[in-house]
Amino acid sequence: MNLTRREFLLLSAGMVAGCKTVDGSPTASQEHMVNAGPVADYAADGVYGNFRDQGFFIIRRGNQLFALSAICTHRKCKLSAEPDRSFYCPCHGSTFDPTGHVTNGPARRDLPTLPSDTNALGQLIVNVLAR
Repeated sequence: MNLTRREFLLLSAGMVAGCKTVDGSPTASQEHMVNAGPVADYAADGVYGNFRDQGFFIIRRGNQLFALSAICTHRKCKLSAEPDRSFYCPCHGSTFDPTGHVTNGPARRDLPTLPSDTNALGQLIVNVLAR
């Protein structure tokens, strides 16, 4: 079987995307689920920073409950939640409003909202892309 260079690269990339590392840990492009605990723990409006080190904030705004990335879209630094519910990047000064929209650069892209769902036991499950 003769493959062109392009076909070889496409085939190789496809194989790598579906693989794990030798030690069984996920590759950088895989997602993992984080159980953020009972939805009832997030009853009050606000920003919950319990999972900042895992890469996201939980946000409650009225009837909306969602997970927002805690990683700056400029250079992947961890954000800080501010008292006014905005977000600040200590590395280069980017700021984001409470919904994750860029308000001051150098970041140009808004913070992504991460997929989340409530399971049958009332636990908030957040789908986080491994870094």
